[in-house]
This record gives sequence, C-alpha cells and structure tokens, in this order.
Amino acid sequence: MPTARPDSAPSADAPADRPERKRTGSTAIGITVVLVVQLMLALDTTIVNVALPRIGSGLHFSPAGLSWVLNAYTLAFGGLLLLGGRLGDTFGRLRVFETGLALFTAASLAGGIADTPGLLIAARTAQGVGAALAAPGVLALLTTNAPDESARHRALALFSAVSIGGSTLGLVLGGLVTEYGTWRWTLFINVPLGLTVLALARRFVTETPRRPGRFDTVGAVAATGAAVAVVWTLTGAPDQGWTSPRTVAGFVISVVCAVVLVATERRVSVPLLPPVLFRARRRLGGLAVTALVFGSQMSIFFLVVQYLQRVLHFSPLRAGLAFVPMTLGIFVMSRITPRLLARFGQAPLLITGTLGLTVSYVWLAGVGTTDSYAAALLGPLLLNGVFAGLTFMPAASLVVGDVEPEHAGSASGLLQTTQQLGGAIGLAVIVSVYAAGAVPGAFVPGVRAAFLTAGALTVTACLTTALLLTTGRRPASASR
Repeated sequence: MPTARPDSAPSADAPADRPERKRTGSTAIGITVVLVVQLMLALDTTIVNVALPRIGSGLHFSPAGLSWVLNAYTLAFGGLLLLGGRLGDTFGRLRVFETGLALFTAASLAGGIADTPGLLIAARTAQGVGAALAAPGVLALLTTNAPDESARHRALALFSAVSIGGSTLGLVLGGLVTEYGTWRWTLFINVPLGLTVLALARRFVTETPRRPGRFDTVGAVAATGAAVAVVWTLTGAPDQGWTSPRTVAGFVISVVCAVVLVATERRVSVPLLPPVLFRARRRLGGLAVTALVFGSQMSIFFLVVQYLQRVLHFSPLRAGLAFVPMTLGIFVMSRITPRLLARFGQAPLLITGTLGLTVSYVWLAGVGTTDSYAAALLGPLLLNGVFAGLTFMPAASLVVGDVEPEHAGSASGLLQTTQQLGGAIGLAVIVSVYAAGAVPGAFVPGVRAAFLTAGALTVTACLTTALLLTTGRRPASASR
C-alpha cells in the first residue's frame, strides 16, 4: 500500500501524490465530514423504501410508476459512478465531491417539496447523479487524507460500516419519520447534513492533485451506457421475464457498450478505467467478493422487511427498529476488523466472514408463519451484521489499498460500481427465485429458496477467496 510522503511539504509546482500531512485532530474531523456524506448516500438507498405506500397515495402514483422512485436513483447512481471517479482524478476529488454533494442536497430539497410523480422521479434522478459524483470522492479522499497505513485501514473499516450500516439505519429513520411525521422528511433529512458538510469540507479536507490529460469521452459514454443498461435490465427482469425482448435487448446493449469500453481503454492515453486496475489477481478477487456479498445482502432488505410487516404485522417504525441488532453488529466489528486485518490479512477474514454470512442465510431460510421476531430473526440478523462487518472492509482494502494515487478515484468508482451492480444482480436473482416458489396470498412459501440462494452467493464468495487470494498478508509494498 502506498505510504505517505516524507515530512517535507510538496512544492506548488510539483504536488505530491498524497496531500501534506495534517494535525491528527484536523484529519479526524476531515474523515468524519467525508463519512457523513457516505452515510447520506447509504441512507438514501433504503430510507424511502418504508415510505413508498404513503408516497404512492400522497402523489397518486400508479403501481408501476412507484417503483421508479427507487429505480431512478439506482440507475443514475450505479450508471455514473465510473464517470464520477474519473472526473475526480482529472479535476480534483474534493471539487467534484463538493459539486456532487451540492447537487444531491438541492435534489433532496426538490424531492421533498415535489407535488407530482414526475417531479419526484426527476428529483430522485438528480439525487443519483449527485451521489455518483460524490461517492467515488468519499473513498478516495478517505484513503488519500489518512496519514499512514493504519489510519487508512481504520478509515476503510468506518467506510464499510457506514456503507452497509447506513442502509439498515435508513430503514429505522424511514420508519420513524413516516410513522410520526411525513414521507417528505425521508428527503429533507439530507438538506441540513449536506449544507453542514459543504461548509466544513474545504476547511478540514485536503484537495488532491489534478491529473491533467485528455478526457476519455468515448470511454465515459460506453461505461455509463453499459452500467445503466445492466441496472435497467436487472430491475425489470423479475417482472418482465429473463427471456423477454426488454431483458434480452438490455443485455445486448450492455455487452456492446462493454466491448466498446474495453477497445477504447486499450488505446487512449488517459483511460476512464485504467487497465492496470484489472491486472492484479487480488483486486479481481476483492471485486468478485464485493459483488457476491452485496448481492446476497439484498435478500435481507427485500425479504426481511416484507416478512416483518406482512407476516409479523410490524409497523414501519417497528420494522426499522428490528434491524438495530444487525446495525450494531456491523459498527462493533468496524472497530475490531482493522486490528484483525493487521494480524491475519484479508483472506482468513473473508473466508470466515462469508461462511458466517452463509450460516445467517441458512438460519433465515427456516422462518415460518408462526415464528416470533426473537425466535426467527434476532439471532440471524445479529450474526449477519457481525460477519458483514468482518467481510466488507477486507474486500474494499483489496480493491483500493494498493492502487496508485493517480488512480484512486477510478478504483473507488470501480469498487462502488461493483457494489451497485452486485446488489442489482443479486436482487434480481433473489426476486426471481422467490417468485418461482411463491404462492398467491402467502409470503413465506418462496422465502426458503430465496435465502438459500443468498447463501449460495456467499459460498461462491468463500470459494473465490480460496482460489484467488493467498492466506497470508502481503507487504504494503508488494506489486500491484
């Protein structure tokens, strides 16, 4: 992993690859400021979910149209992440981060006051664009502003905890504001947070050097087209069918865009997605594990939320609070995982984590119509949180830990694109498996196969770790 530059300050004419080391207190505040944005982005993946029924009735959405309150954000966010990462490398990560956050904050305000379905979907799309610009900068700024390897590991652990823990926290906050207030606060909540971060970012977060060069326009269009086509196809596949013209056309478009992207990246001098990022077997392993684990986690957000409300008859708030044990498990492990990583390396943690996640899914596969929350869900949700917290940070460190500073934004965008696409693929597969075993009017019949499918994904992640990663630690200076 790259180390910090010597104590001598970088000159104005030739900036160092890493920002000048700052006081510990300022660094900690800067990391906190950046992580608040990651929390906002993670919250927005789920906070609207429990409010959908009230949004639908309040703005008179059609059933099909209501799904676009979620899909519009997912499409824009997942489709533009690679572009956001490269823009940060080219024009300065803090600048692009602030631009994206400003757009995200303004779009949140617009969505909160929207009075028609079209305006809300447009606002959610703009939120996704802003998130795609800001998100790669979060991880890149965390790794480049941390003064040493140990601090970067801690920052990565907090990033991982906030990323997945924030999604579960979103269910709690969404239930709270929906039950005791209005669904509009699921969007308004971003406004004071965003304005606070914008006021503090320049003071406590160090800008990174720009990487001048001709911008890869063709690569940007091809990468965006491929990602958008994949997410759009997968969001509709469970309803439209995997062999429907819509699904087949979407996959064809994504493949064509991917071929154009690969051909372009091999010949341009400053590629959007540097081929060097794919030459390390360990990084490929980290990407594969990330996609598989994020895909498996979608079973929790899709199935458990419905089980709580449809079978156990929980209110939106109680359904959100039911995820607190999972969230606590993730955040507790975020404090422990960096020390475990320093001692054992990535592979043992990933093998242990993916096996633990598998156990949680197999446990969840046994839920029934007469079970209680304490008997059927408390244990597996806590177990899932603990082992998710053990898994995400080592996987993320494999992807971004050894990357050259000039490619940090691209690597961050690649990691988060993998998370988004992995989640979309996993959700599409799990929904399809659930639907195949579902019985009209009953929720439970399709659940067993769906959770076992999630377990199959984490078993695959475990096998991928064993095949592609060594069991020992590599020195930070090992080849990339």
